[in-house]
Amino acid sequence: MAEARLTPPPDSLDQAAFLRQFGGIYEHSQWVADQLWDEGVGPADARVSHFAARMAAVVDAASDTHKLALLRAHPELAGKLAVGGGLTAESTAEQAGAGLDRCSPAEFAAFTNLNTRYGARFGHPFIIAVRGLDRAAILKAFTARVDNDPATEFATALAEVHKIARLRLEGLAEQT
Repeated sequence: MAEARLTPPPDSLDQAAFLRQFGGIYEHSQWVADQLWDEGVGPADARVSHFAARMAAVVDAASDTHKLALLRAHPELAGKLAVGGGLTAESTAEQAGAGLDRCSPAEFAAFTNLNTRYGARFGHPFIIAVRGLDRAAILKAFTARVDNDPATEFATALAEVHKIARLRLEGLAEQT
């Protein structure tokens, strides 16, 4: 199977088009795409795996302050922004795909409780790549992770952010 490719290739775009296309891959964190542009974009960046790895490397090289800001840019799952229609189009589609827009009252109460506990403990929202998961699987992971130590959860949340970015890039490649 051929590797997913971005079309048009990132290196064929001018800066404005590049930022329109890739500035939202990391939720409300255009600085990732800005830095990648500044580092230079080449023909290999048309391969999703290569481009995703470069974006992840930008995040991984950032300060913990920038990483925490990136985590805080993510919405809560089945949270206030979702209920109020304030999510990005990508987050809305991702959460709806996992059925989070159809929570029962008990599930919504569980998400609300976990969101409150998690946010108080870690200082950022719970993040999980929801594609391919249902509400029960997400709640199970959420319940397990709320008791992680802060360092483990910070690393886990960043790994999930990278998965989300990769899935968003794959989605762009599939649209062409």
